[in-house]
Amino acid sequence: MTTPKYWPVLPAAGVGSRMQADRPKQYLPLHNRYLIDHTLAMMLSYPAFEQLVLVLSADDPYWPDSDFAHDPRIIRAAGGEERCYSVLNGLQALETVAAADDWVVVHDVARPCLQHRDLDKLLAALRDPGAVLAAPVRDTMKRGRREPGPGGADSAVIDHTVDRHQLWHALTPQVFRYAALKKALQQALADGSEVTDEASAMELSGQAPYLVEGSAGNIKVTRPDDLALAEFFLSRKED
Repeated sequence: MTTPKYWPVLPAAGVGSRMQADRPKQYLPLHNRYLIDHTLAMMLSYPAFEQLVLVLSADDPYWPDSDFAHDPRIIRAAGGEERCYSVLNGLQALETVAAADDWVVVHDVARPCLQHRDLDKLLAALRDPGAVLAAPVRDTMKRGRREPGPGGADSAVIDHTVDRHQLWHALTPQVFRYAALKKALQQALADGSEVTDEASAMELSGQAPYLVEGSAGNIKVTRPDDLALAEFFLSRKED
């Protein structure tokens, strides 16, 4: 019986508008190289990963300057309008090489601080229908609502406090069988659900993915302040 392979898929076609930068966030300088290069270095140095799929915009002008622009281990796929389309395009790029029961490891390219020990923990705990790295919510959680404020502007007010004891922050990687994830994403999109992560597609298909607690340092760079925090975590990794 053939041992299933692991196929990382990294969506990297977003523009990162919340960063308020002059370029997509994956190409911002971080610790003396592009942010994307930290993520690729971490994934490609992990022993279980022989190749990966990188989903880029077709007209990406920054990629040729990446440290990995000519790395033969990288399979390129074209990005879509939303993350779910990009991931599905990445799966399509594996159609001739991935087996139905191979594992697809979807990781945000904007999470450059993922550590190999978290991958070890995630893959060791992996079983059907799949699993995601996640972090238990530690703060008091409030559900808000919008109300008219002074001058007619909307203001956010507390609607009620949410019980945090069963709440988790979904992180990445998120790992599922190739055929199962592809089918779940296709069905979600056919039903009009542009899911924001792969676990949501699996949930819509009736599955209950496992939660594997990961490091709090596995942050997603989304806003300008996140760059300094990522710099800190990367510096600690190299100490």
